[in-house]
Amino acid sequence: MDTDTKATLIGGGIGSLAAAAFLIRDGGMDGSRITILDAGDAMGGSLDGAGNAGAGYSMRGGRMLTTDNYECTWDLFRTIPSLTRPQKTVYDETIDFNQVHSSHAMARLVDAQRGKVPVTSMGFTLTDRLELLRLTNASEASLGKTCITDHLSSAFFHTPFWLMWCTTFAFQPWHSAVEFRRYLHRFVLEFSRIETLAGVKRTVLNQYDSLVLPLQHWLLGKGVQFKPHCVVTDIDHKQQDGQFEVIALHMELDGQAEIIALEPGDLVFLQNGSMTDASSLGSMTVPAPRRERTLHGGWSLWEKLALQHDGFGHPEVFNRCIAQSSWNSFTVTLKDARFFTQMEAFSGNEAGTGGLVTFRDSSWLLSIVLAHQPHFANQPTDVQVFWGYALFPDRIGNFVAKSMDDCNGAEILQELCGHLRFDLCVMTTANCIPCRMPYITSMFMPRSPGDRPLPVPANTRNFAFISQFVEIPLDTVFTVEYSVRVAQMAVYQLLNLQRPIPKVSAYDTSLHAKWEALIKAL
Repeated sequence: MDTDTKATLIGGGIGSLAAAAFLIRDGGMDGSRITILDAGDAMGGSLDGAGNAGAGYSMRGGRMLTTDNYECTWDLFRTIPSLTRPQKTVYDETIDFNQVHSSHAMARLVDAQRGKVPVTSMGFTLTDRLELLRLTNASEASLGKTCITDHLSSAFFHTPFWLMWCTTFAFQPWHSAVEFRRYLHRFVLEFSRIETLAGVKRTVLNQYDSLVLPLQHWLLGKGVQFKPHCVVTDIDHKQQDGQFEVIALHMELDGQAEIIALEPGDLVFLQNGSMTDASSLGSMTVPAPRRERTLHGGWSLWEKLALQHDGFGHPEVFNRCIAQSSWNSFTVTLKDARFFTQMEAFSGNEAGTGGLVTFRDSSWLLSIVLAHQPHFANQPTDVQVFWGYALFPDRIGNFVAKSMDDCNGAEILQELCGHLRFDLCVMTTANCIPCRMPYITSMFMPRSPGDRPLPVPANTRNFAFISQFVEIPLDTVFTVEYSVRVAQMAVYQLLNLQRPIPKVSAYDTSLHAKWEALIKAL
């Protein structure tokens, strides 16, 4: 690699941060020659976490982690020092934490009578088993642009298995059959332990504090430049010898228009699309406002490029139907321990040892999770934080005569306490911040080959895509691993690095894993 080569990364999500780290660690690039641009005021993209005890904490969500499957993620974080234990890496401290706080959910599903639903059986009929086996063994080519409902009977979507699987991974029946099949293969180990979530691993704090900040701190120490409040509005390119080559970036930095000209050999990485574009926050008294698009957000530049160039994908496949990609979350900050005490007594799990508690008969399909405390780096010892979400926010609640979309934080807590049969007095000190996310599962929409671009499209000289909307074989979107793997692939290809990329673990070929899944399905 030419020592004068520079790299510009558009978007400050985990994919861009990972790509910058791979450029330095494996590509030998000087960090001062790397610039990361982001339209927001903080890096991390969808792995966010903010707030304080006074105003309330908020995080749009948290991705599930495993140590069995996240090969590229842990390859990266084995080399990133912890912020709180510099003698340890982020990987080391995560392993240590999970050895002490292991997951074993004892209240995974709760019914309308506040009873724990027995989940030793997945509730399959013979038809369910045959249809699921047929779908699992089908090729992606044969599944094409079909939905999950095209392959499984309606009864399947009322089984304990589906309720646990869909709320663990946020699938809807109308989502891509191809992606559902990939999940069944990629997470076959979770099939046999889905009722306890024993395979789920957690970071010490929320993923912004535990993953994003240590990685950003390491990059800053290497000289990487971060430019927040920077929107890239267009990309100039030229065609030379049949190759697409970026030559300039048009941007607005703190509202001022700028053009950055690239030198020969410079690299550009674009985070195309965004699962959290147009997300909004509410309050205890105000619902999260409805938004449909953010001007110059994560979709706009991809749409402009895709119209001009074959091989750059079809963003409209993923962002055209908000009704099928939206759900809402909420973060609750508490200043007394009554809710946590009652919830731990009911579930049988101390905070941080359980998993999602899903209310099976909730019209919103409501779930909550109590993490180990503290969950934020600046969280006082007398404050607790928990998170929840619902897959059907457009439906009327069981205890509040409103859709979740139209509920403020106080009304969401009223609905939650109704399902738990808790007195609302346990929420006297609560601050619930609702969050609406219109595109949160847009990457799950049914797709065809070519709808997602390759990390480095054919006939592209110095340009790569790194996001959840890129096509790579075998791996599954809506995971940190997907963003990190795509980034690693893009960097290695553009730099022509020969270092092997960790392979997707082939647990789906393991006889033991297959046997465990078979026993669970009986």
